[in-house]
Amino acid sequence: MTDPKGILYHKTRLRRAALARRDAIPAVERTRASEQIRRRLVRLPPLQHAHTIFCFVSFGSEVDTLLVLHWALCRGLTTAVPLVLGPRDMAAVTITSLGDLRPGHFGIPTLPKCRPHLSPHTIDVALVPGSAFDASGGRIGYGGGFYDGFLARMRSDATRIGIAFDTQIVPTVPAEPHDLRLNAVVTERRVLRDLR
Repeated sequence: MTDPKGILYHKTRLRRAALARRDAIPAVERTRASEQIRRRLVRLPPLQHAHTIFCFVSFGSEVDTLLVLHWALCRGLTTAVPLVLGPRDMAAVTITSLGDLRPGHFGIPTLPKCRPHLSPHTIDVALVPGSAFDASGGRIGYGGGFYDGFLARMRSDATRIGIAFDTQIVPTVPAEPHDLRLNAVVTERRVLRDLR
């Protein structure tokens, strides 16, 4: 698919359908699946060897990433979360406790803007949200473009992992030139792509 308008239309349809499926997961099942994802995720070699991780802070019906953030903080890892600076512009700021988080842009928990930013080049592993993913690391975000720009500023050897419920996996994500593929996607049922 090379027509930009066609790609955008297809992405929008896939995004809406995947988010509707995710929103339909009962809260109890989301909680159980989030714990399964955390267990699967933290056993992966890139996380076992990481010194610095960047992880989105979940909201709404997303996978509960507070479980992963808690794990990282308990291991003594340098742990960073997103801070929205403006349109399509996002930085990473470090946290030392989950109690540091406050409601921010779109109501997503974050840190105050006065915190120093962490260079994307220092991040070993980035844990990325999205609405839909495919088995080759394709990702459809929420349409804001925040993660596309941020992930492009990371080191080429850093690991980029999508976190999602299995119902968000689609056969193929249409790609635009600026779209970066993830190294892996972790769901409650599987790890898509091999990180070993």
